[in-house]
Amino acid sequence: MEKRDLVIIGGGSAGLSAAVAAFDLGLESILIIERGSRLGGILNQCIHTGFGLSTFNEQLTGPEYASRYMKMIEDRNIEYRLETNVLEISPDKIVTVTSTAGLSQIEAGAIILATGCYERNAGAILLPGDRPRGILTAGQAQEYINIRGYSVGKRIFILGSGDIGLIMARRMTLEGAQVLGVAELMPYSNGLPRNIVQCLEDFNIPLFLSHTIKDVQSANGNLVGITIAQVDHNFQFIEGTDKHFDVDTLLLSIGLIPSNELLDNLHILASKTRGAVVDEHLQTGMAGVFSCGNCLHVHDVVDFVSQEGALAGRSAVKYLRHELKDGGDFIRVVAGNDIGYVVPQIIRYSDLDDEGVVLKYRPKRPLEKIKVLVSIDGKEIKKVFKPYAIPSEMEMIKLKKDDLVMGNELKVEVAA
Repeated sequence: MEKRDLVIIGGGSAGLSAAVAAFDLGLESILIIERGSRLGGILNQCIHTGFGLSTFNEQLTGPEYASRYMKMIEDRNIEYRLETNVLEISPDKIVTVTSTAGLSQIEAGAIILATGCYERNAGAILLPGDRPRGILTAGQAQEYINIRGYSVGKRIFILGSGDIGLIMARRMTLEGAQVLGVAELMPYSNGLPRNIVQCLEDFNIPLFLSHTIKDVQSANGNLVGITIAQVDHNFQFIEGTDKHFDVDTLLLSIGLIPSNELLDNLHILASKTRGAVVDEHLQTGMAGVFSCGNCLHVHDVVDFVSQEGALAGRSAVKYLRHELKDGGDFIRVVAGNDIGYVVPQIIRYSDLDDEGVVLKYRPKRPLEKIKVLVSIDGKEIKKVFKPYAIPSEMEMIKLKKDDLVMGNELKVEVAA
């Protein structure tokens, strides 16, 4: 059986950054396992700019950003395997993989999960009406156009205002298609503000908030039209608000879900993000197994994914060098009033280094002029004033070790 000190599952931005960080701390026995045909993951199909502002101080496209990390991997001669699927991780960290070479197993000293996320589809939301040809996720459409060079339609409607959908609204328009609108179930957009402006407003594409699809129509197995309607605060259709559109393509941008099937047989606790419960070192409940990037919680900026991957890489090296304490006292981290989730969910006070810990969170709804409180067992330890906060943008609060006191529960909440 093969052996590696560190096995990284996923060769996207998180996995590549983790490998580089671990190598730069002196670890050489590293293997990246990637199921795709090249490193970089989803970045390879994101030909728009906006990547690398904090990592490289440049505006890069997705492929350019990925190529920077690919070069780092090649320069360090870090081993990787493409078109290789991980079937299972055992409790003793045996990684079973399959590829064109057949079935094999690798004994890992530590494992980093950087498996990314996947898109919700029509079945996930019980899309009403027919199931004709012409209904795709926004990511599928992006791959068809940017990677394979295929057009997906001429009259487009988009359900959901996630960033991929907004970016595809612009992309389809530039390709000569007519984007008739974007419908969003919530009363606010789930995309970044800059994408609302640059992808919708700049191209006069209407955004229908508090709207969703009421019916899908087809003819001869092809999509020919959709009907949307406004919903009330209970998400029930409001009579008399129907709007019909003749379309040949419906793109779904209705959310991303962390990909964590490999955790199923490890009995690792899951969190509100549908990722693993982790501590400040991104270590899961299983010693030596770490999680980072979009399989831990969905990010809105790839630079933050890379930062998180680097932390996982450094933490794995500490684990292999027996520098992380196993067990001991810990503080449970919870999301309070108007906060959707917080990562990490556990802080091991006795294991904190001088850098402290960064709490990452998202609000449940758009908020203005708020005070975010951090408390331990009801005692306030930090407060941050923010002019606004929206669910589409991840927020961060850094706590120094001196900020923390031992307790049972650390809560992040918006002051009532």
